Amino acid sequence: MSAAIRIRQVGKQYGNVRALDGVDFEIRQGEFFGLLGPNGAGKSTLINIIAGLTRADEGRVTVMGHNVVSAYRRARQSIGVVPQELVFDPFFTVREVLRIQSGYFGLGRENDAWIDELLSELHLEDKADTNMRALSGGMKRRVLIAQALVHKPAVVVLDEPTAGVDIKIRNLLWAFIQGLHERGQTIVLTTHYLEEAESMCERIAILNHGRVVAIDTKQQLLNSHLARSFTVSLTCKHTVRGIPDALAGKVTVHQDNRLEMQLDKETDTIIGVLDLLREAGIEVVDVHTERADLEDVFLKLTYGSDNVL
Repeated sequence: MSAAIRIRQVGKQYGNVRALDGVDFEIRQGEFFGLLGPNGAGKSTLINIIAGLTRADEGRVTVMGHNVVSAYRRARQSIGVVPQELVFDPFFTVREVLRIQSGYFGLGRENDAWIDELLSELHLEDKADTNMRALSGGMKRRVLIAQALVHKPAVVVLDEPTAGVDIKIRNLLWAFIQGLHERGQTIVLTTHYLEEAESMCERIAILNHGRVVAIDTKQQLLNSHLARSFTVSLTCKHTVRGIPDALAGKVTVHQDNRLEMQLDKETDTIIGVLDLLREAGIEVVDVHTERADLEDVFLKLTYGSDNVL
């Protein structure tokens, strides 16, 4: 499958800060791709370069085969970006905003049917003639999504699309975005809600200090050595005394007769732990396990390790 976005050895410097340092990867056409990283990792800088809002100091970027510098018109026609900030013009209605955006891409009244479809799918029909400044934050967010899609781009970049919206609006937005993906559009997502990335994205890149520290399928990241630990919580029948020496360094004893421990899925088994506790005279009445998730991988890569995969 050919690349929707191709990023080759991209670097960007702001004064003494190296915002991007040799970033190099591809996003495939039709992919739901996650771009993750802590604040200051370089995500926004990279998105701005892809969108043609900032120029890289080194390297090159193409969108649907079009260089974002030398073929910027074609590149910008191929991409729609939903910004994190709620940026809007307070002097126009929702429909006027979308018609103006259409005009930027040479689309006139012939685009009204698509605008009506966007308003319907994003549940904005009854707000079409409402001034932007009168909308709630969740409604403004939906208008920004419609704005990014008004020219039917092949690639959609969502920068924190559900930041600051309630659960109902979040679910509505994700149902709409999933529908776009199912129709073949390439989706690029940045989010601090890692459970969103884990549930939606097929592949994930993690940036840290301007470098790609991991890029792989979600499943491969979860199967890597970074996600090999798991938590076991055991409820005991009586007050716990005399933890076996083999478990002493792994166990936290709580006052409610509960033991909690971090185990390594490569070397430890729950059966082995239960056998050791039984031999020590500790009777367990309930066991609960919690496997490592994308958040564990993310934290180890960005806060707990300098290793680059």
